[in-house]
Amino acid sequence: MTNETAPLFTNPDRNLGMELVRATEAAAIRAAPWIGRGEKNLADGAAVDAMRKFLGTVDFDGVVVIGEGEKDEAPMLFNGEHVGTGNGGAFDIAVDPIDGTSLTATGRQNAVSVIAVSDRGTMYDPSAVFYMDKIVTGPEGLGVIDLDKPIAENIRALAKAKGVPVDQMVVAVLDRPRHKQLISDIRAAGAGTRLLLDGDVAGGINAAMPDSRIDMCVGTGGTPEGIITACAIKALGGLIQGRLAPKDSVERQRAIDAGHDLNRVLDQNDLVTGDNTYFVATGVTDGGLVAGVSRKNGFIRTESLVLRSHSGTQRRVVADHLESKWL
Repeated sequence: MTNETAPLFTNPDRNLGMELVRATEAAAIRAAPWIGRGEKNLADGAAVDAMRKFLGTVDFDGVVVIGEGEKDEAPMLFNGEHVGTGNGGAFDIAVDPIDGTSLTATGRQNAVSVIAVSDRGTMYDPSAVFYMDKIVTGPEGLGVIDLDKPIAENIRALAKAKGVPVDQMVVAVLDRPRHKQLISDIRAAGAGTRLLLDGDVAGGINAAMPDSRIDMCVGTGGTPEGIITACAIKALGGLIQGRLAPKDSVERQRAIDAGHDLNRVLDQNDLVTGDNTYFVATGVTDGGLVAGVSRKNGFIRTESLVLRSHSGTQRRVVADHLESKWL
């Protein structure tokens, strides 16, 4: 037996994700008091402040390429903002201090705090096209799913690849008026739907997780969320395909001027070209991906998912934080 097949074992390196998780934990903890209080901007602001402070302690040279807003809209983490100590590797970073601010404000499930990271210059630049058509599956979808095909055909193909009847398939879709026909087509194909009120990052990742009840996530959602999801998909060995979907003629022309082919189907290797991605998510409210923040006996409990593509690792981090340290 040689060590040539196990380079990560013989020469282990640093897992940046295990440091980034402190930032998503902090964001989730600070957002938690706003759960169900109808103040999504205050929840988001608290999460942003906490995430920024903790990112400042991480030894890396991060540049936000997908942020929550522009610089003059502080406290949002803005595109072009430098985070980290400046020491260590250079990375692109995508942040969503709360994916699901409306879910947090209304006390509904599946709000998470998210950070995705990849080597500098590897994240796709959508040129301010904010929406894209997307489809996400686990590894069984590779070479099987095609965004250009009708949804019924994709459902049948994936069901065959997974070795399950079509009537056992569950497809996650954002519950939006634009998806009325899509939802009808999924049900007509014989599959069930899981309608998401918000938070298609969690929906997409659940579709790729091996122990999830969701088999596929489809629909038109945020382009930034698609790129964040791609970082996770590369660690899970799954599939994401997307196509830019400009919302109006201005966005369409901007994309064309930037050289984008609006008919092109992009996959995870187009959305993130490198093979060294990190994805970290901490639950704000309970959900299928991770549990939300809870308080008991003087401690605050968080649950996080940490994924890394280079090593192919999935870690669940359950942490108990002494509440008095957060007062």
